[in-house]
Amino acid sequence: MDLAHPVRSVVPSLDGPVLAVLAGTTTPLAGREVARLVSTGSRPGVQRVLKRLTAEGVVRAERRSNAVYYTGNRDHLAWPAVELLTRLRTELLHRLTTHLEHWSVRPVTAAVFGSLARGDGSAESDIDLLLVRGEGIAPERLLAWEQHVETLVATAHAWTGNPVQPYDISLAELRQHVVAGEPIVASWRREALTLTGRNLGSLLRSLAR
Repeated sequence: MDLAHPVRSVVPSLDGPVLAVLAGTTTPLAGREVARLVSTGSRPGVQRVLKRLTAEGVVRAERRSNAVYYTGNRDHLAWPAVELLTRLRTELLHRLTTHLEHWSVRPVTAAVFGSLARGDGSAESDIDLLLVRGEGIAPERLLAWEQHVETLVATAHAWTGNPVQPYDISLAELRQHVVAGEPIVASWRREALTLTGRNLGSLLRSLAR
């Protein structure tokens, strides 16, 4: 799945990003503004897509002075499918959170970082997960934890087709990373999105004291 533009997983043409822009706002947008927000393809290409989608009724067009303004037609029968496709990243984050919250051995914190957290990347990008387990876990519970991680990796790959890279560490190991000033810690501070457990930013600040 394209982590920057998930809609391209199903609509690989320029139509997908254009629909994603219009699904993200109810404010009428001029064609040049749509092209700027799409940030891919050419302005003439975006205009052709808008013209075609308008002809199909998925997009509404309104002329004002010398410009045409476009909005998504939320009454169209196909619009629920458009919204579902444009919310794939949000749906993925929700599914990851729900999966983690059903673990019998809950993480101290779990977060995504990298391309998924930043909202960029491509269909080849990894899904990077930080999974922090508690200290002093009994052997049988540690085995359950490892099984949870393996299942999550396989499940998230099935959801998206992307490689899944778990960064599985204990709370003590996380503290060592912070104290040592490991470069990856700066990445977590800057971009990570907490899925469940303690807020990662707050946890990192407490470990740095």
